Amino acid sequence: MMAVGGGDADGWVCMMVAAGACWWWLSVVVAVNCETKRKMNTTPKGCETKRKRSVGSTVSHQATAFVLHMENSKFNCLYPMTTFCEVNFRLRLVKLSLSASKLRDLDIASKSDPMAVVYAKKRDGRLDEIGRTEVIMNNLNPAWIGKISIAFQFEIVQPLLFRVYDVDTKYHNIPVKMLKLEDQDFLGEASCVLSEIVTKQNRTLTLKLHNNYGLRVSRNFGILSVHAEETVASKSAVEIAFRCSYLQNVDLFSKSDPFLRISRIVESGNSVPIYKTEVINNNLNPIWRPITLSMQQFVSKENPLIIECFDFNTSGNHVLMGFSISVISKIQKSVGDLEKLHQERTGATFMLPSTQRGHDKVLKSQLFVEKFVEQEQYSFLDYISSGFELNFMVAVDFTASNGNPRNPNSLHYIDPSGRLNSYQQAITEIGEVIQFYDSDRRFPAWGFGGKTFDGTVSHCFNLNGRAGSFEVDGVEGIMAAYASALNNVSLAGPTLFGQVINTAARIAGQSLSYDRSKYFVLLIITDGVLTDLQETKDALVRASDLPLSILIVGVGGADFTQMEILDADNGRRLESSTDRVATRDIVQFVPMREVHSGQISVVQALLEELPGQFLTYMRCRDIKPLNVQMAQTCA
Repeated sequence: MMAVGGGDADGWVCMMVAAGACWWWLSVVVAVNCETKRKMNTTPKGCETKRKRSVGSTVSHQATAFVLHMENSKFNCLYPMTTFCEVNFRLRLVKLSLSASKLRDLDIASKSDPMAVVYAKKRDGRLDEIGRTEVIMNNLNPAWIGKISIAFQFEIVQPLLFRVYDVDTKYHNIPVKMLKLEDQDFLGEASCVLSEIVTKQNRTLTLKLHNNYGLRVSRNFGILSVHAEETVASKSAVEIAFRCSYLQNVDLFSKSDPFLRISRIVESGNSVPIYKTEVINNNLNPIWRPITLSMQQFVSKENPLIIECFDFNTSGNHVLMGFSISVISKIQKSVGDLEKLHQERTGATFMLPSTQRGHDKVLKSQLFVEKFVEQEQYSFLDYISSGFELNFMVAVDFTASNGNPRNPNSLHYIDPSGRLNSYQQAITEIGEVIQFYDSDRRFPAWGFGGKTFDGTVSHCFNLNGRAGSFEVDGVEGIMAAYASALNNVSLAGPTLFGQVINTAARIAGQSLSYDRSKYFVLLIITDGVLTDLQETKDALVRASDLPLSILIVGVGGADFTQMEILDADNGRRLESSTDRVATRDIVQFVPMREVHSGQISVVQALLEELPGQFLTYMRCRDIKPLNVQMAQTCA
């Protein structure tokens, strides 16, 4: 994924949050990614320089510019390193609707007057109240109208607690937020994880109410139903393909490496970056992959749009080759104008910005709209709630550099006190999140770099030790197989990823012949420097066409520079030994030591890009949610 200038990114996120625009696939995941990695002291390449000097501002630029005002903006066909408009997933709002049946009747002369209260359970056991419904009079089967809003965060487990109270008649004139719950009669409670709700077909989960002592006694406390809805204003989107001609050459020894950055102008006059294309190397007449823009990105059809063309530099000092802003005339171009450019096959001329107002130089460079298609955009939860799944897989490093597992200093040491080592922690925390998106919870688990029972070094062996089966049951099964393997496998080496990635890719590829609703997630945990870097690149480039994402956790104190190369956060897609370029970014890497020293967890750091990678694959192959597919088939 491409990095964003620190000033632009941070300001943009702040403005979006302040405006209440909490749409994940609409905000700049890339910007959040840079900020996240800064907090972990692992700023990706390309972020460092731009954090000091925001692109398009204090850096000296040669520029060509093109003024546009977009009218009917829409979604983004998330090509990995290109998306500026993958919305920050962690800001996605979900509204919960509650109903109950067969509640206990605690009133003498009438029926109970129920109200529901929703809490978020914290890791330390605290309960944070999220919201309350209204009180419904004399009803044992209430369907509350009031909705409870909660930010859905894919990358963490979000335990919820629901409590139902009978509100005493004398408190009926008091606003529900002011009610003291200790003065009300307790009717029952139930708990679940938010992921359990959104992964259900129709996003509705039914729970049995029980007492608040944690005892599931036979007494009937009633039933609670929870339904989740996304707060999406519109699913409308437009797919646009841009190309440029006769761009300025700002490189000395080669041609420019152009990319486009698209920004929206807000009421304050500042610009909000919303999308960045991929880099086209050594080309003054580039044709970019189609992008998709969502309606929410531009808020209304009248909001102006800036399109800037930069020459990519690995230092982060990207040279501005062209930009657009309405400076002189009042003529505003809209999405309708873009569509007209496409229909008439005409181009819009770039300008060279000047320090003197009104003296911008018109250049020969032009921007063309090669494709313009209106479409409908589906969200991550649209796919998941229709039956799509994330299938979890794990690969563990058994090379000798981890140290003797019996030595307390070993990265593989299993502490009798129950304290988890880095391998166990990564398996547990990531598995606990993804398991809710895998219906059978049978996970393939492998080891690599170890000497198995037959005395040979294997770079992809079944973690459970069974010759015919590599699957284990649940996260607990992975942990048990890992502990058992430490007693039966000798640590060896070297560190090779190729075979494990190829095995996972083969499983993902085979699934396409019978089920396109599965997306695979491979977690690789390693302590060492790769010996097969080019083979790994080749495997990743091949796998980029498949429904597969790869999460890599680095443990210990090794130099993980190679892993940063695999995680294409510097804006350059991986290339194979045959010069084939990856179709999308499928790798996310984070070193465990940096995560521990920061304020963000390994789970959040690794999983934040996963929904975007999932959507990139589905959208760019025009794979729709299962219920949409069924409806179209029936029609």
